[in-house]
Amino acid sequence: MPPKADEVKVLKFKVVGGEAPNAAQIAPKLSPLGINPKKIGDDIQKLTKEWKGIKIMVELSVQNREAKVTPLPTIAARVIKAMAEPVRDRKKQKIQKHGSSLSLEQIEEIATVVRDKSKAKDFKGVVKEILGTWYVLRLSPYSQSVGGLVDGKTPKAISKMIDNGEIDVREP
Repeated sequence: MPPKADEVKVLKFKVVGGEAPNAAQIAPKLSPLGINPKKIGDDIQKLTKEWKGIKIMVELSVQNREAKVTPLPTIAARVIKAMAEPVRDRKKQKIQKHGSSLSLEQIEEIATVVRDKSKAKDFKGVVKEILGTWYVLRLSPYSQSVGGLVDGKTPKAISKMIDNGEIDVREP
């Protein structure tokens, strides 16, 4: 049964940026709403071109059989994009090791973008949240680890320096 006329349905999918998701993957959720999965797949592909090769969340708002696609990149996706590494071929290279470094200024830029979604009380907490995400992701050899250093130091060391007051982090 299709939704009522003014009802808004919100669906979330995890997709690889710049690629259309498999129609068989999204069809079971979209067909009951009366939406063509192929058309939505093409829309997702167009709107996620700047995130090519990086897994991101996509929000799909459906009202009156009209769909609106919104990309929702995670902190890890933003960090990987900031590293500006070449796009990997997912069929040939299963696990990608990231060895690039970022500056603290780049981390602060990411923090200003994700500030609204974060549950941290202050900006320093948001920066530490990003550093923690980066550190946890680089521990597992089987995950798509982000890895790398921040200004030549590990994310954990930078986080301790922020706690001790050696590094001053302020919201721009």
